[in-house]
Amino acid sequence: MTQTAAEMAEAFSGPHWTPELIAELKSGRSNGQVGSMLVSETARARVWLIEMQPGDRLPFHTHVLDYFWVATTPGRARSRYCDGTVAEVEYAVGTTKHFTFAQGQSMTHDLENIGGTVLCFTTVEYLDSANAPLA
Repeated sequence: MTQTAAEMAEAFSGPHWTPELIAELKSGRSNGQVGSMLVSETARARVWLIEMQPGDRLPFHTHVLDYFWVATTPGRARSRYCDGTVAEVEYAVGTTKHFTFAQGQSMTHDLENIGGTVLCFTTVEYLDSANAPLA
């Protein structure tokens, strides 16, 4: 289903969306860098680390591979999603979430540390997923 211009304007309105973020979202649909640093890659998996100081933001990126992440420090973050949704989440050490994507499915979002502590995650992507990895 394609959104009209009016529906898109409404979805991407509010205090957490700027024209710059909307433009970055468009380019983020081809960004496969899902962490701050790729620390390991085998034929089966990629392991990424994310370390964010308060106020830091991981730019828009797109997940196409099955993956999971685990929070390795407590903290609070905001994510903006490609449908205009904005979510704020409190993380405890060990909070984990798993994702699976069918062929052609993906998820584009950013991640912003809105707490007062360093926020860290480890993300593991599975290269034998239904989709080919993005660059």
